[in-house]
Amino acid sequence: MGTVRQILNDKGNDIWSISPVASVYEALHFMAEKDIGALMVVRNGEPVGMFSERDYARKSIDSGKLSLEEPVSDMMTEGVIFTGPEKTIEECMELMTEKRIRHLPVLEKDQLIGMVTIGDIVNNMISSQKFTISELKNYISGGYAG
Repeated sequence: MGTVRQILNDKGNDIWSISPVASVYEALHFMAEKDIGALMVVRNGEPVGMFSERDYARKSIDSGKLSLEEPVSDMMTEGVIFTGPEKTIEECMELMTEKRIRHLPVLEKDQLIGMVTIGDIVNNMISSQKFTISELKNYISGGYAG
């Protein structure tokens, strides 16, 4: 299996972000527009949190605040967990499973260079397995042909 860098090379390095003072409505609208499930929350070029559909669903119910006018900072997850581009797919899967997260921002030399999702990780694992199966079938077929 590959590395985070390989996933980013395949999917691109788009990083969608929003300000912590933006409204929850703005964040949800932007996520719907981009068909994504989470945004980096960035203040003065520095990541300060993540805001996801899950954050809105859970924190609005927990707090009793269903207002879409709340600032993103009231519902974002702080203490973002990052990974590096040289981490393996297996390492990311373990980290995401252990921390129960679905989005993993990628830092290189303290610079945000992309984001991988649980979907990216699973798709990479499936592709890798399909390739291995194909190679094994070719090996077996070639071995018997003789």
